[in-house]
Amino acid sequence: MSTLVLPDQQVRVENTTVRRVRPTRRFGAALRKTLYRSGAIIGFLLVWELVPQFVLEPASRVFLPPLHEVLQQLWKMIISGDLGTHIVASLGRSAIGFILAVIIGVPVGLVVAWFAKVGDFLNPLLEVFRNTAALALLPVFTLLLGIGELSKVSIVLYAAFFPVLLNTILGARSVDPLLIRAGKTLGLNNFEIFSKVVLPASVPIIFTGIRMAGTSAVLVLIAAEMIGAKAGLGYLITNSQASFLIPKMYAAILTVAVLGFVVNAALVALEQHFSRWARA
Repeated sequence: MSTLVLPDQQVRVENTTVRRVRPTRRFGAALRKTLYRSGAIIGFLLVWELVPQFVLEPASRVFLPPLHEVLQQLWKMIISGDLGTHIVASLGRSAIGFILAVIIGVPVGLVVAWFAKVGDFLNPLLEVFRNTAALALLPVFTLLLGIGELSKVSIVLYAAFFPVLLNTILGARSVDPLLIRAGKTLGLNNFEIFSKVVLPASVPIIFTGIRMAGTSAVLVLIAAEMIGAKAGLGYLITNSQASFLIPKMYAAILTVAVLGFVVNAALVALEQHFSRWARA
């Protein structure tokens, strides 16, 4: 920094140094950060690869094959198209149940939160059902709706409905009263306050519920497909285990894990997109 002194004024001239970070340094920093965050997963995969080969006895190794054998089996299933068929079947059921849960859960949650008498009337029933595990009701869905697609989509809908509903109620009831008061002061009617104040302010919490519902939809479906399904990742896991195709079973489980991760990441990105105003 340098200072120039003139007769009638003082002018301060600042020499700012623009630090230019080299692309290679930025790439190195990003790579180190990625490796650090992936360290636990990489360590787990190394343990999976090495322990069956060097620690387990051959008889036990049959039940826990090394990672490379599982990946080889996974690649065979990808090439043959077998894995794609099961993924499409599972994703189709999950998507239908999940979308229906969002379509029903968000409006019902807003109504319960906005109208106190409706909330007082429905809350006891909702508490009973939300504390009943979805898988506990799977036999009931199977008896009433059969072992076809309808029962599986319905169990996904049930499992995904309550996270959406409860977070929508929480989001609508957590709106800052000052915002509602400000809306009334500006002359907004109830509908305008609801649509322009309550609903936008509830979006971050509603999307938290939608993200939880997406994960539940995948997990519950896998369990449902283990009973009476003829396609889907849950069926693939059960059928492989029953046929003693252990690497194939682990390949299916690995696919479920990756699928759940991808679905959650997509919903997180969607949540950040629609609630970016809240972080501004």
